[in-house]
Amino acid sequence: VQLQASGGGLAQPGGSLRLSCAASFTLDHLAVGWFRQAPGKEREWVSCSSDSSIYYADSVKGRFTISRDKAKNTVSLQMDSLQPEDTAVYYCAADARYGSSCDAGPSFNYWGQGTQVTVSS
Repeated sequence: VQLQASGGGLAQPGGSLRLSCAASFTLDHLAVGWFRQAPGKEREWVSCSSDSSIYYADSVKGRFTISRDKAKNTVSLQMDSLQPEDTAVYYCAADARYGSSCDAGPSFNYWGQGTQVTVSS
């Protein structure tokens, strides 16, 4: 049972990257979240997607978009208008309880290994 985040890299300020989270189990009807951790800082929640809701942290609202591809069993994070403060290791996580919801305090019990995002000119 595992999650794998991919798609990180180097982007210029104002640029875009798209992260993808793939799983060895179905992500249907599960809450899936994206988190990030910058050097010297605590891990920060970025976004959550479930059947009933989508949420974004204020710091990324309007710039990041979370979406699902059921056919590929992936959850993606489209990151636009990137800024240097978005530099971090990004992780995806899933609450593997069937019907888990972002509205109900998901318990993320499966985590991917992280992918580095660096925003720099």
